[in-house]
Formats: sequence, C-alpha cells, structure tokens
Amino acid sequence: MDEQLFFKKLNDLYTSKDIFYFLSSVEVMSDTMAAGALQRISEVEVDDNGLKNPALLENEVFRALCFQFEFESSKLSNTGLLNALQALIKLRIDPQSTLMTSLLSESEERLDRGQLAAENLCSLGESLLELEGPSCATLEQIVNHMQERDIERWSPREIVMVYKILQVTAREGKQCQNLLNRLNSVTLHTVSQLSPNFASVILNSLVVLRQTRAVLLVTALCKHSVKHVPYFTDHELVNILEAFLYFGQNLQIFTEALERHVPGSILTLHPQTISTVMHYCCKKMILSKPIFDAVAEGFISSADRLTTDQIAAYIIPFGTLNYLPPSASSLFRKLETVLHTHLRHFQPHTLLNLLHSCVLIQRYPINFLPKIFSPYFLQKLQAQPPGLNRVVMSRLTQLFLTVTLECPFYEGPKLLSKCQVKACPMPHSSPDVHLFKRVKAGLLYLLKKRIYFASEVSTPYFYVVDIEIKLDEEGLVLPAAQLEEVHRRIALCVDGQNRFCAHSHNLLGEEAIKQRHLQLLGYEVVQIPFFEIETLQNTTKMADYLHKKIFPCTYG
Repeated sequence: MDEQLFFKKLNDLYTSKDIFYFLSSVEVMSDTMAAGALQRISEVEVDDNGLKNPALLENEVFRALCFQFEFESSKLSNTGLLNALQALIKLRIDPQSTLMTSLLSESEERLDRGQLAAENLCSLGESLLELEGPSCATLEQIVNHMQERDIERWSPREIVMVYKILQVTAREGKQCQNLLNRLNSVTLHTVSQLSPNFASVILNSLVVLRQTRAVLLVTALCKHSVKHVPYFTDHELVNILEAFLYFGQNLQIFTEALERHVPGSILTLHPQTISTVMHYCCKKMILSKPIFDAVAEGFISSADRLTTDQIAAYIIPFGTLNYLPPSASSLFRKLETVLHTHLRHFQPHTLLNLLHSCVLIQRYPINFLPKIFSPYFLQKLQAQPPGLNRVVMSRLTQLFLTVTLECPFYEGPKLLSKCQVKACPMPHSSPDVHLFKRVKAGLLYLLKKRIYFASEVSTPYFYVVDIEIKLDEEGLVLPAAQLEEVHRRIALCVDGQNRFCAHSHNLLGEEAIKQRHLQLLGYEVVQIPFFEIETLQNTTKMADYLHKKIFPCTYG
C-alpha cells in the first residue's frame, strides 16, 4: 500500500481494535509505516493516567510489529527506528526488555557513527529525556552533534528539543552559552511559527537557563504568547506566567487576554494555575476585577478541594491590592469555614500572611488571633524560615494594632512586646522622591518657613507620617518641634504611583490600612495622590492646591 494512503487511513482510526484490524489487512509495510502504526496506537491508548488497556500489549498483531523491530533493528531506517522507540516508551514498554535495549543500542551506535540527521537527533533526545531523565550522558553527545549542524536551517521542533536538552542538563561554561547565543538568535526569527506548546517550552527554558540578556527574544515570545492564551494547557500557562514574572515583562494586552480567558474557564482551570494567575496579578500589582471576581466565585464553590497554599494564593491578593469583590460576604464566610476545618494543616508563615491580608481590607479573623498571638505559634514562626524577621514581626504588630484600634471587643491574648516593632518597613511605603520634593516646595511657599512642617516623622504607633503639621486650638500652625499646646495633628500622605495598583487610582492594602489607622490614632489624614498634582506646573499652583486641600476653611 502507498505510504500516503496508509497514513491517511491510519489517522482516521480511533481504537486499537480498529488499528489492529486494519494492519492485519496490509500484506507488506515499510518500517516507517510500522513505526507510524505504533505511534498511532500510543496516541489513542495512552492518556494522563497511563495505558488505558494493558491487554493490547498481548495482541498478536502488536507482538508481530515488535518482533520486526527487535530482531531487524540494524536494517531499520533512522526515522523508523526512532519513531518506534518514541512510541514504545509512551506505551510504557519495560526499558530493560530485549526489544528496548536493542533499539536503544542501535540508536546510540548510529549516534556514535554520526549517521543521524538533526530531526533524528531530536527524536532520540526526546526519547532519552523521557526514559532516563537529565542524568543521561548521551544527551550531551546529542548537543555536541547538533552544534555541528547548520543551526539556521533547524525546524521549530529541533530548536525546542535543543532548548529542552540544555535546560535539563543545565550545562555551564562558554561553549554552552555560545550555543545558546546562536540558538536565541535563530529562534528570534521563528517566533511567529511557534505553537503554544513550543512557545511555552522555550520561555521556560530561558528562565531555567537564566537568559536575562536575550531581551529581544523574550519580548517577542511574550508578545507572541498573547494570542495563544486561550489555547495553552494549564502547565503551559503556568510556564508563561512565571516567565513574565522572571523577565519583568508587563504587557497590557497580555492582561486583557487573561481577563478574556480566565473568568470563563474558572471551573476547568487547575487550582494551581489559578493560584499562579493570582500570584502574577499580585506581584505586578494588577487589580483585574474580572479575574478577581471570578476567582472569588471559584473559591466559594471549590475551596474544600484546595490545598492550604492554594487557599492562601487565592485570598492574599485581595488584601494586597485592597479589593472586595461583589461576593465578599460569601467569600469570607467560606474562608472562615475552611480555616476552621484546615487550620492545623497551614504552615505558620502561610497562615500569618493569609490573616494579615484579611485585616488590610477590614475582614477581622478574631476567632484565629488567639492562636497567632500564642507563644507556641510564635515559636513555630521562629523555627521556620524566614523566622521572626522584621517583615514577619511587622505583620504581627499590624495585626495586633488592628485588633486594638478596630476590634475593641477582642479580649484574647495580646502579642508579646518582644515581638512588636516600632516602625513599619512596608515595601511600598517610601514616598516618591520627586513628588515629595515638589510637595515640600509647595508647603514652604504656603507656610513661608520650613519650621512649620516635619517630614518622615516616626510616630509612637508603628507608622511613619510623610509630612506632619501641628495646629493649636485656634487652628494656627505651630512649629513642628513644639510639643505643648498641640490641639490637632495633620498627616499628609504623599501617595506616588508606587502606593497604588498598576494603572489605577486604587490604593494598595498596606497604604489603605495605614491611613485608616492614622485617623483612628487621632490624625487628620490628608491624601495627596500623584494623579491630582502631576499636572500642576509650578510651585505657586502647588501651594494653591495644598492650601485648598489642607486648610479648606481659609481657602479664598
């Protein structure tokens, strides 16, 4: 039978029974046809859980095919030999069987003799990766042979195979980087031809191989991946998100693609994929309401099936980015139920981070705070990395400050004084230097003397105030150093873009809780957001704006 007709008929068959019936009607077939038959059997009979029907390995037609490959391996074409090897590995044939050792031995002999073309080298590399993993010494030999070939003529599949081999062997040194530089250069011109799987594999390899200098290639792959978002598998999408984070890529069109894909797929995406999406949004400070609303609904319906790490990954971004979804009441009711059930399974630091994120958005975990403040739990925090470092102690202090200021009915254990810190090292708390300088210049113009305001003032209550102005009982401004007769304190919060979600006027959770607490501590909080003052062109206009904002009663 003509090979083209054979493969056309073969690919229209979807059960091993039909394939065996068809094969028994073919009197003569080439080794590539026989290997193709094995590949088709592996495609229809193997899924994520392995071989569907192990009995097919005893079928007489299957055994006859294997007999030909076992005893005539030296007569096989390269394509027939290596395609058969790939199919048999997929079918979970014992690697120690005479069939497999015969095919592997013949493949390695041909490799030693330099008889394998680039496509054959890729097939052998894929087989060895599947069979023996990264420890296989032959992989390095395959890479050496590949380097001798004309790299500019490689197909996308061959390019991907070399990336995979380099990734798992993680070879270091000049020779490896030279090959990578050539490979990166060639790949840049084939990006538009890459399938979703190939794009994902290459980006993942670039992360593992730390190719931070391949900026043009990374940027091209990230842009190319946008159109594939709906077609990525869970594993591929996780690879893409991790690459975006590792290389610092930030594409609005990628966020928009996620917003179109994730909400409609929330019930079918793997929980780990959703966790990675939320982690990506959290790290990039992207408040995507369509994604967050869908994740909230997904959590309400599937929280009982999540691991403790996944529970934290779903919830923490809501606090970090200071967002309550429409289903907030159901969301936090479900969270409380899940916490009661799984509390003892949480790692100490994961539990602390989760509960801290809740108070940022005024959801108070009162029932769980006695555990958090107990000496035993603090010992567990100390015993596990990163221990009781400054960030961990700041979160504990902020939790304690929250129940003190916002939950006066709480009567449980207090946080030990030795675990409290006096100043909060929030990652986004430092004011924007340029903005800060402009505001201070405007204040100096307004108040005439520098003694009438203080900047970056440490309070006795954990927080640092950007600018503090003191007033007496009649509303007159006092020198900043004066301690007596202070009737009112004004806290100016100079909020640059770093204190807001990306492309948004939504304050981050850390800044929102700070401003809330300063008010409860007696300060009059005046927010000076970047988007209100970035268009003010000179000091006079800035002073006029500050006068109206800080002293509205005397303005005009």
